[in-house]
Amino acid sequence: MFEDLAGKFDAIFKKLRGRGKLTAENVSEAVRDVKRALLEADVNYKVVKKFAAVVQEKAMGSAVIDSITPGQQFVKLVHDELTAIMGGAARAYKFHTNRVNVVVLAGLQGSGKTTACAKLALHFRKQGHRPLMAACDTYRPAAVDQLETLGRALNIPVYADRKAKPLAIAAAAVDEARRGGQSLVIVDTAGRLHVDAGMMAELKGICAAVKPDETFFVADAMTGQDAVNVAAEFHREVGFTGAILTKMDGDARGGAALSILDVTGVAVQFIGVGEKPDGLELFHPERMASRILGMGDIVSLVERAQEASDLESSKKLEKKIRRNLFTLQDFLDQLRQIKKMGSLSDLLAMIPGMGNQVKDAQIDGTMMVKIEAIICSMTPRERDKPLIIDGSRKKRIALGSGTTVQDINKLLKQFDNMKTMMKRMTKIAGKRGAGAAMRNLTLKD
Repeated sequence: MFEDLAGKFDAIFKKLRGRGKLTAENVSEAVRDVKRALLEADVNYKVVKKFAAVVQEKAMGSAVIDSITPGQQFVKLVHDELTAIMGGAARAYKFHTNRVNVVVLAGLQGSGKTTACAKLALHFRKQGHRPLMAACDTYRPAAVDQLETLGRALNIPVYADRKAKPLAIAAAAVDEARRGGQSLVIVDTAGRLHVDAGMMAELKGICAAVKPDETFFVADAMTGQDAVNVAAEFHREVGFTGAILTKMDGDARGGAALSILDVTGVAVQFIGVGEKPDGLELFHPERMASRILGMGDIVSLVERAQEASDLESSKKLEKKIRRNLFTLQDFLDQLRQIKKMGSLSDLLAMIPGMGNQVKDAQIDGTMMVKIEAIICSMTPRERDKPLIIDGSRKKRIALGSGTTVQDINKLLKQFDNMKTMMKRMTKIAGKRGAGAAMRNLTLKD
């Protein structure tokens, strides 16, 4: 996400870093390059024009601080304005505790509303809510089946009635939530291939019937400015309180995320960052601006790690590391935790200074899959005591994992090196952060 834009910004800032001071000439050149980069990222041209004017005015109107370079100061100005046009700060959601809360999802067909409905339900369940999903898309074939399948997989109830009209389904779902003790109803409405009067009338009827606390417009980030234009129409006709951009992990240039607030007056609240049910993130403008500018996003990285890790397991792992009892099974468990956090390239991009390097690096996405296959082809005793793995065992493991003996030798050598380094690090770090040290080493290896 935003890889192309991040690369262009990095090239622009490199030009300024060697300058002794900010002048009208080099600021104008940098602003011109920034405008071009934003337009190529499919940011709305009015937003680009306003953004460039503010940055240029502030760059020329501010005194250069002695402790930082002109290039760093320009980066700070761009960062602050990017944060501002995306909404400034993430919004914390606090629903009513004395009644059923309602969230309505709206958008065009194919934008990912049904999947977003399940992801949003899972997100709010983690926050302590008891969600129920309402299947109000009675037009798209298998839309109800899809939501019911997602509900079963996540153990989240779904209210569906294939014979009723969407408005009646939404109202009945709220009643069902009251009876069943659910605190939140998320309504998945129907989409169309384009904005039409019938679609808007039905959506207005649903909103009038259930009186939603939040109405989210769901847009496919890969449609760029089309998503922004459709969002403006929806907001004009129905009104919404926030936007959800799906498929941000795909080939999205990022223009929609940078334009929606200025065009509609309503900010992006969530972004879809994967196909898995937990692939939904609260949108943090400041963190996103930092990632775009190659500053990383350590806070989000730590949050992902906390979600993926189990405190009790981490304590047990720490004891095993300190006693030098760390096994290949422990290594496999840690790899699986890292996989829960997302792709390796995304995780590395969150580390300050790594963002623009990751784009050029050839990260082998099959590496973790290969390691997992090798360890899974071992017996429990082999995982516990790798020293017993002789030549014949290696051949059997290679055959079972679809790898080579050389791959197994490489893994065993890396594992030995890792154990040595971990033992060294735990002596230095003491009781603090042994689990974190393990995750750092796993990422590097």
